[in-house]
Amino acid sequence: MSTTPARAHLPSPPLWRRVLRAAALSAALLAAGCGSPGDASRNPKAASEPAEGFPVTVDNCGVTTTYDRPPSRVVTVHQHPAELMLALGLKDRMVGTAFPDSAPLPELREDYDSVPRLAKREPSFETVLDAEPDFVYGGYRSAFDEHEGRSRKAFADAGIDTHLNREYCGKKRVTMEDTYAEIRTIGEIFGVSDRADKLVADLRERVDEAAAAVEDEPKVPVFVYDSGDKAAFTAGGRSLGTELIRLAGGENVFADLDDVFGDVSWEQVVERKPEVIAIYDYAGAGSVGRKKEFLLSRPALADVPAVKNERFVVLPLTATLVGIRSAHAVEDLARGLHPENFR
Repeated sequence: MSTTPARAHLPSPPLWRRVLRAAALSAALLAAGCGSPGDASRNPKAASEPAEGFPVTVDNCGVTTTYDRPPSRVVTVHQHPAELMLALGLKDRMVGTAFPDSAPLPELREDYDSVPRLAKREPSFETVLDAEPDFVYGGYRSAFDEHEGRSRKAFADAGIDTHLNREYCGKKRVTMEDTYAEIRTIGEIFGVSDRADKLVADLRERVDEAAAAVEDEPKVPVFVYDSGDKAAFTAGGRSLGTELIRLAGGENVFADLDDVFGDVSWEQVVERKPEVIAIYDYAGAGSVGRKKEFLLSRPALADVPAVKNERFVVLPLTATLVGIRSAHAVEDLARGLHPENFR
């Protein structure tokens, strides 16, 4: 895969960004007072007339940003924000992405592969600056890790706006409504609210159809296995995964875990008798085959119904996050929990 596709279709970065880039890294590290992103002496876009339908002001995880026009050079960090952008038809705004978690959705693969890959994991601050973005969209909190020099303030000091997936804003519990709201917010920032509304309607219809197909069925007890051997790392009650399981006609056996993710003992797994195990699949956590082999080889789990009957449902981790895949996950889970309803 080429990592340097032609960028002739992308808007050229303004001169002020090319000049600023050279000094941005050292300035951010020294916390130099360069003024706010809205300082017109440093940011020419703030002095120009707003685009039609703008300005737009967004409060994102405590950071308030006013956009006078849609961002034109975007770097996404993590896969789910990249896929959301592509689903909104915004490929022409993307100058880089990083940290793919899994194979792209088939309908987005060609577009996803055409975006320059900046890094296998989170790119360095300097690498992001080299792409000359005016907007950085992060999927996990680690996209803006201040210990790695990528804080949102560092980007702001470099004149670059940022947005963090709302799943990491510290809300008590994440639901599908957060997915729909995230899509609408990105649509508003990029001036494509009509596309966002259509996408939300399509995803909501997909979820409603899957949920309706299983709504009268008994709830199937589900254990989420993310990773771990001495303890099981699983999805807790605050996670979107718990709602996806509920909508699909199941019940997360660790919904009482008051966190998005957490460790539980294997004794607890045995006690709660899950009938299905949902395996989260992502790079760096071992293959699905190895995870299944591990679960099937543990004598202590031999009498767990899901293990005894080898009932596993595999979900890409990206499908359990706030993004366009969560709607697909409800259908996939529903088929795995109640296959007889989809024949």
